[in-house]
Amino acid sequence: MSAVLEKPKQKYIVCEGNEAAALAVALARPDMVSVYPITPQSSLVEHVAKLIADGRMDAEIVDAEGEHSVLSVLHGAALAGGRTYTATCGPGLAFMFEPYFRTSGMRLPIVMSIVTRDGITPQSVWGGHQDAMTVREVGWVQIYCESVQEVLDTTIMAFKIAEHHDVMLPVNICLDGNYLSYGASRITLPEQDEVDAFMGVKDVNWHAALDPLRPMAVDPLTGGATGKGPATFVRYRKGQCRGMQNALRVIAEVHDEFAQRFGRHYAPLLEEYAMEDAEFALMTLGSMSGAAKDAVDEARAAGRKVGIIKLKTFSPFPVAALVSALANVKALGVVDRSVGFRWNCGPMYQETLGALYRLGRHVPSASFIGGLAGADITVEHFHRVIEQTEALLHGPAPTEPIWINEHD
Repeated sequence: MSAVLEKPKQKYIVCEGNEAAALAVALARPDMVSVYPITPQSSLVEHVAKLIADGRMDAEIVDAEGEHSVLSVLHGAALAGGRTYTATCGPGLAFMFEPYFRTSGMRLPIVMSIVTRDGITPQSVWGGHQDAMTVREVGWVQIYCESVQEVLDTTIMAFKIAEHHDVMLPVNICLDGNYLSYGASRITLPEQDEVDAFMGVKDVNWHAALDPLRPMAVDPLTGGATGKGPATFVRYRKGQCRGMQNALRVIAEVHDEFAQRFGRHYAPLLEEYAMEDAEFALMTLGSMSGAAKDAVDEARAAGRKVGIIKLKTFSPFPVAALVSALANVKALGVVDRSVGFRWNCGPMYQETLGALYRLGRHVPSASFIGGLAGADITVEHFHRVIEQTEALLHGPAPTEPIWINEHD
């Protein structure tokens, strides 16, 4: 291993998750950012704007009149070959839904932070995963972070993942509103030359470009009942699906390269914590995972064989990795910070049922829903989740979700 990889040049600072995301964007050297503030994302784009105003980020910035225009502006920049970034959440994500849907269809490698927020009715401006989960089938890669450091590092990696020739899809970096957006901690900040070496040569948009010397139609009308339209549409959709599945491999490769260069290791798809001899397990997502690990450590000290599967990559869903992690588990409790209305359970639990089917055997499982509208999911809450999941080893699984904060 080279000296550069053994001793990367880095410094330590204390910052909140939103500032960490902004600093990561600056290190990735985007050509254009477009922004519109919305709680709890607002300070993120304010940090980005300040970095540009202070000359610490050499990028064009468009402060658009609304989120629909924010993403539409970036479509043009990405088609012109620019590296692009934005951030949003909640109603802002809903307002940009039309261009959001088109971004993945045009295979534009835009990176966007979702500072996750719960639904707006009943009124809430606090954290939850409902906004990100609501768009989980729109064709964006979705990666969730547990800590402020992970926000910075994963945001840097997101650009390399999105722009990989085998992927060419937009990427959402999801950080929990309130808990990570405003939570401050010490982080390691890499030097610009190290990030430049990691990122390599910028080659953002090689498949379609606004080039007057090479005219082409972008996003043409396809489909219909006659002619070649349906076959063209199918080819596009099949290509999107292939890119999404390729992302599973590329995400792992980029994380491995990042670890070799910077010395910080993250499980790229999912993390297995205390799973070596676990009889039953919990599944977590995002910042709740820290409290879950503390509860599992205490439960382990008391002799209970429980582990954690922390999902990091939610879309594409890492089915094969999850099936492998669940191979010896006899009961499972899945903790969601959002609601899947159609199935009356958490969305991660709904997705996990498909992985359990692939496993080819019955695993008693339960859907736990907590942390809605910014509520805490504490170590004590996780102790109760552990007790209720362990009970599945000897009794029937519940037919309804278990609401963690219902009586808090």
